[in-house]
Amino acid sequence: MQADESRRRFLGVCAKAGVGATLFPGALYTLAAQAQQGAGPGADLATFAKISPEMIDQAAAMAGLTITEEQKKQLLDGVVEQRDSIRQLRDLHLPNRVAPAFSFDPVPSGMKLETAKKPAVLSTVPDVSGLSLSNEEKLAFATARELGELVRTRKISSVDLTKMYLSRLKRFDSQLHCVITFTEERALQQAAEADRQIAAGKHLGPLHGVPWGAKDLLSVKGCRTTWGAAGFEEQQFDTTATVVERLDKAGAVLLAKLSMGALAQGDLWFGARTRNPWNTKQGSSGSSAGSGSAVSAGLVGFAIGTETLGSISSPATRCGVTGLRPTFGFVPRTGAMALSWTMDKIGPICRSVEDCALVMDVIHGPDGQDRMVKEAAFSWDARFDWKKLRVGVLSAAFETPKFEEPKRKEGEADAAFTERVAMAKRNYERSVYDNHYDRVSLDALKKMGVTLIPVELPKLPWGAITPVLEVEAAAAFDELTLSGRDRLLTGQSSGDWPNTFRIARFYSGVDYVQAMRARTLGIEQMAELFAKVDVIVTPSGGAQLRATNLTGHPAVIVPNGLRGDDAPLPWKTGDGDPGNNGGPGTMTSITFLGQLYSDARLAALARAYQEATGFHKLHPKLA
Repeated sequence: MQADESRRRFLGVCAKAGVGATLFPGALYTLAAQAQQGAGPGADLATFAKISPEMIDQAAAMAGLTITEEQKKQLLDGVVEQRDSIRQLRDLHLPNRVAPAFSFDPVPSGMKLETAKKPAVLSTVPDVSGLSLSNEEKLAFATARELGELVRTRKISSVDLTKMYLSRLKRFDSQLHCVITFTEERALQQAAEADRQIAAGKHLGPLHGVPWGAKDLLSVKGCRTTWGAAGFEEQQFDTTATVVERLDKAGAVLLAKLSMGALAQGDLWFGARTRNPWNTKQGSSGSSAGSGSAVSAGLVGFAIGTETLGSISSPATRCGVTGLRPTFGFVPRTGAMALSWTMDKIGPICRSVEDCALVMDVIHGPDGQDRMVKEAAFSWDARFDWKKLRVGVLSAAFETPKFEEPKRKEGEADAAFTERVAMAKRNYERSVYDNHYDRVSLDALKKMGVTLIPVELPKLPWGAITPVLEVEAAAAFDELTLSGRDRLLTGQSSGDWPNTFRIARFYSGVDYVQAMRARTLGIEQMAELFAKVDVIVTPSGGAQLRATNLTGHPAVIVPNGLRGDDAPLPWKTGDGDPGNNGGPGTMTSITFLGQLYSDARLAALARAYQEATGFHKLHPKLA
């Protein structure tokens, strides 16, 4: 029987048995796989243990169902036949680059996108008279806008700038662990070509000759692309990611493939844990770990990161830099590792908002390959009148936190419960302390003349919708799980990908579709919210992070303060401990959210806030 006929029969039997809208089928196949006798990971399905009535009972219990003996008899034949279609799909050995035959569209009905592309309008030419190679510490932390002006006016050559940043990368990488692969030969060739072009009067734009770093999930022909993961250390592709090609065309100089948490999770990769330049005992957060760390430490002019659920926002916050997470479908992901086809976004991590805008101006727009990219314009205008924007505020998120004592778990030991209570109290103290910086940000906006309009996030179970990410990620790395090569990954705790991928296999196709339908509700309700305001200011964490990543809305994350010596210590202070974050001498951030495809206007307000506060000019001092 053909696979599609088998599937129809099986689903029909399931429907008659009353189990068509549950996780039952997936759970049953997983139980059968686990019961496989004498076969290692990745063995052919034909060798799986025979599906028994007992397995059906176990799967039904997991799905919260009661199945009669007659229903079990009806199910058995269809279940056995269905396994053949699964085997045939697995035999295709689908590579990560193959996307599903659907496109996620965050644009609600009736919304019209601005498609007329306008030339970028830059800010006033910066004064770069005080920047020179003789003062490396000052030059290294110049903005990309300033670096581009230095190269354009030939005050500093791109080759000299490239050599300086390469030297810094090599000098500080032993502390920060932010580089996976140097692209030194390529960089020096690009820099020399930039200098030749500029000398000949051919200037390609504000990024011409500016050195940058790429998160190591972007493929570069001739270089390894490791995805930060053990087992992929020597992986190469014979293509170059669209984003890299576009930056090449703009004359930017690629210095290195920067570190990322394994398969885009956290800051732990196969070589080390990437560190926060403000406190090198802390991780940089992730998964755009190296991008945030390298920009913060003045090791590159700018970097490219990606976000699925916080991977630009979190390292930008931890490392005290600026991140622009674009609208979903603004930047093509061709040549980038896929984690979640409906949530992955590529965006810049820089020292200033305008730097992010200049990078976005280059990398956005359709490439004819990523089918989810819209024909929409990003038109940066540094002179845009941001004062006419309606600015909302998630008022509840700025309220003084309240302490909630943890509830004792059934059978929990006294010592374990006491430790959890102590940790909750410490985290409460830290949240109260950080709340001050959030409130000061609102005060700064008011001083700028901004009238803040109180708004609320739609009350949907955003956390319950988020498993669509995990299911798509498990599909993207299906063969990794089936082959058992997931055991090579550095992280093996309950919260790491190997376990998450296994859990996702118990999530049914029906439940995935229901979650996507809930996303439609979210899109509609967020559209109603953004009909009232153009921009929303919010703390960088909380429910908004899930909500806006699920609905595809853009965000700009900017530093808003440096914690003082009086800041409460982290719960864990051990070197590299995942719980070691925040505390004295580290940065905080604030986030601006925008309407879909309004990234340029959003950036205009964020830039105005940044210019008024100046926190982006602070930088760490490494020995």
